[in-house]
Amino acid sequence: MHISVLNDQKCACKEREKEVAKTHIADPIGCETADDDHARCKALGQVLDRIGDKWTIGVVGALSKGPIRFNSLLRLIGGVSHRMLTLTLRGLEQDGLVKRTVYPTVPPKVEYELTEMGGSLIGPLEALSLWAQEHRPAIEAARAFSAAHQKQGAAPARPVVQPALRSTLALSA
Repeated sequence: MHISVLNDQKCACKEREKEVAKTHIADPIGCETADDDHARCKALGQVLDRIGDKWTIGVVGALSKGPIRFNSLLRLIGGVSHRMLTLTLRGLEQDGLVKRTVYPTVPPKVEYELTEMGGSLIGPLEALSLWAQEHRPAIEAARAFSAAHQKQGAAPARPVVQPALRSTLALSA
């Protein structure tokens, strides 16, 4: 579908909805064409930036077991600095994925837990983890092929791929 540039973005969106309704094929991501309203694409990118960073997945995984204090979380994740854990938790809290509770004790006790929305991330992250494990050999083979191609300057012979991986490994000539 190609929509010419329109002054009224709402009109363009209505036209797209009509087109999608006619074809009964919906773009699952919402970023199908250059003429789409890029707000959905931008929102998706921001969410992926948040949940796809190095430490967020570990934090969500650790918090999936229930409320936990900062230092326990720091030890449980391992390798994360105090500052990076603080920044990650703040970002997740700002996005409404983590709840921070301060108890009025001396010294103050602070616990972190997933909100209902944060808990809803567990399923998609588990699915993504399974996908990554399933496709890891094909991804590694594609990376090795690409690295060899870049070093040689010309396209090397395609790697021999096990029949089970053949369907998951798409290499272009």
